[in-house]
Amino acid sequence: MDLYEYQARDLFESHGVPVLPGLVATTPEEARAAAEKLGAGVDGKVVVVKAQVKVGGRGKAGGVKVAKSPDEAEARAKDILGMDIKGHTVHKVMIAAGADIATEYYVSLLLDRAERRYLAMASVEGGMEIEQLAVERPEALARVAVDPITGIDAAKADEIVKTAGFGEDVAAQVADVLVKLGTVYRKADATLVEVNPLVLTGDGRVVALDGKVSLDDNASFRHPDTAALAEEEAAAGDPLEAKARASHLNYVKLDGEVGIIGNGAGLVMSTLDVVAQAGEEFGGVKPANFLDIGGGASAQVMANGLDVILGDPQVKSVFVNVFGGITACDEVANGIVQALEILGDEATKPLVVRLDGNNVVEGRRILAEAAHPLVTVVDTMDGAARKAAELAAA
Repeated sequence: MDLYEYQARDLFESHGVPVLPGLVATTPEEARAAAEKLGAGVDGKVVVVKAQVKVGGRGKAGGVKVAKSPDEAEARAKDILGMDIKGHTVHKVMIAAGADIATEYYVSLLLDRAERRYLAMASVEGGMEIEQLAVERPEALARVAVDPITGIDAAKADEIVKTAGFGEDVAAQVADVLVKLGTVYRKADATLVEVNPLVLTGDGRVVALDGKVSLDDNASFRHPDTAALAEEEAAAGDPLEAKARASHLNYVKLDGEVGIIGNGAGLVMSTLDVVAQAGEEFGGVKPANFLDIGGGASAQVMANGLDVILGDPQVKSVFVNVFGGITACDEVANGIVQALEILGDEATKPLVVRLDGNNVVEGRRILAEAAHPLVTVVDTMDGAARKAAELAAA
């Protein structure tokens, strides 16, 4: 489960990570009251009104605004609440104390599944898209392996600081923050703890200005307190993701136009790649979601998946990519036909279907016999991806 920024801030604070004061508001009036409490407008103090959504690019989308007074905080919250940011509706804002930023850094700790260990990353160049930095200037991003048994102790923190090239004036403070973030990672059973930016303020303090935390759902039995967070997420999160969770679907909403359904995480990930590649030919069309119906999905599961994806207004076409194994192709085909019957006139978006493997001949026969005007069957994965991208761009 991903935490909202304000939840990450509170988690950091509970473990001694230096953060700035922040309050949550769900209405413009609450935002005004929070800004007053934080002293906005007094002696030049400002606050930052920040959209609380689980997606990057908030600032570029207009979801992060500086306010110099409570009146201005109320106005900015009114602008941001209800805003759609990459398909995520803003239901809450965090009113955060402003910071006198001298320098921005980046630090994170994540699970390195391939190496079966943790990986710490740090850079003295924070504030920008870290993926962009990793591609354009990989030497500027230090990567340090962390033993899960030891975690980030003082010695490991010093190694990370030295490898990343932090100056002597901030090295001790950054190392202390890293040790505390390591504690957050371990005690919360996280798979990601990220701070971007970690800042040096004008008065010489190192502060975590933004936070991103992902928790391991497999460890939720050790954290009954996170059950409330999960309920809050379900209530305030994206309605499509909530609908998918209710149907026990492995669904993640993305920022694109081609809905994706596949069986097996590996196949779905590959499908995302081929759709993105094919989409370059049609003006940059991209995948709209990740949806894995699993290895033993029934026709009903297939119908549930289509119901979720076809309900996404961003989706212009759907690519169903199934390799029949435990999930036989005839079951998938029946699921598609049944879903379209259930949806009736609400189904208006074209479906491109690629079936292969167990019972593929029967599956294709079922779709051919149904002859639904929205369904196009394509034999190959690359060909189907291109067709789906073409339809989305039409």
